[in-house]
Amino acid sequence: MTSLRIKNLTKKYNHIKALDNFSLEVSSGEFMVLLGPSGCGKTTAVRCIAGLVNPTTGQIYIGDQLVNHLPPKDRDVAMVFQNYALYPHMIVYDNIAFPLKMRKASKQQIDEKVRNVANLLEIEDFLNRKPKELSGGQMQRVALGRALVREPKVFLMDEPLSNLDAKLRTYMRTEIKKLQKKIGITTLYITHDQIEAMSMADKVAVMKNGLLQQIGAPEEVYKDPVNTFVADFVGSPSMNFLKCKIIENNSSSTLESYGMLLQFPVKLPFKPLSKNVTIGIRPKDIIFLNDNENFNGIKVKGKISFTELLGDDSLVEVKTGIDSMKVANTDSNFDLTVGKDVMLGMPYGKIHFFNSETGNRLIQNVTN
Repeated sequence: MTSLRIKNLTKKYNHIKALDNFSLEVSSGEFMVLLGPSGCGKTTAVRCIAGLVNPTTGQIYIGDQLVNHLPPKDRDVAMVFQNYALYPHMIVYDNIAFPLKMRKASKQQIDEKVRNVANLLEIEDFLNRKPKELSGGQMQRVALGRALVREPKVFLMDEPLSNLDAKLRTYMRTEIKKLQKKIGITTLYITHDQIEAMSMADKVAVMKNGLLQQIGAPEEVYKDPVNTFVADFVGSPSMNFLKCKIIENNSSSTLESYGMLLQFPVKLPFKPLSKNVTIGIRPKDIIFLNDNENFNGIKVKGKISFTELLGDDSLVEVKTGIDSMKVANTDSNFDLTVGKDVMLGMPYGKIHFFNSETGNRLIQNVTN
């Protein structure tokens, strides 16, 4: 197995930086997901690695070899595209065999490898069909097979599931992850879908405007976001944010937001205390309270303004004196009638604090 290292990669198109001092390391056999919104530079990074685009500056190493000067065919990487890129006039067998034929492998080698890959991907029954006779999921398997048959050092996947329906996407997420673990190929997977990233990745690298924001295990990125962008982009539904001003107390802290006072039992370690901060809390961490219920956290009164049923859960929008807040409710017995007055509870230990100006995290949370 082989590692992939990218050092200080920059790619400029005229005066626009698609990548800005981009550095990333994918360990041997690791499944790394590059996550970010459309236009953030994900595809540019992958195309630079594959040799389809020349970086302005920076180095790309596959294993210990610097590959910047190598043409795509000599980099020993395989790429799976969003649109599958199958040859419509060829049957599945020939689509999968094509990379081996280009390398002038023997007919016996080609047949053995094609059938092994077809067996691995469970597409043996489709080898004599043309792409137009296949479903989206079957075409995706053929595209994976054509990449795998080469036995590449690095696997690059650029939004490979975005053309599939929701149910098939969920199924293929699991299949690709199981396949990658079975064969152990170092993989860089590109997506704008944070659910894909969180469910598939060994590590997630979050991007914005050509810049890496955070790299870490999915749970780490979700629980300890380094800034408001990561906190907002990772997680569904997205995090609630409130801009606040800290009022100095002797042994505790008060946050003022739109005229409402939020009391904290400990002194918050921010200096100067007059500086504005942004607090964030995920919808699933907010609970509905009874009016007189004892609770170790902040209580906020509100009125239900909208409810959306999400299978077993409901996404509830609550209009408060502060702002509207999203609540992910899992209690099917709770009355979610629009217009109902409710009391929200935000546990101290679930509240995140960010600098309002830079968006960077100040501290993870405060516990009593």
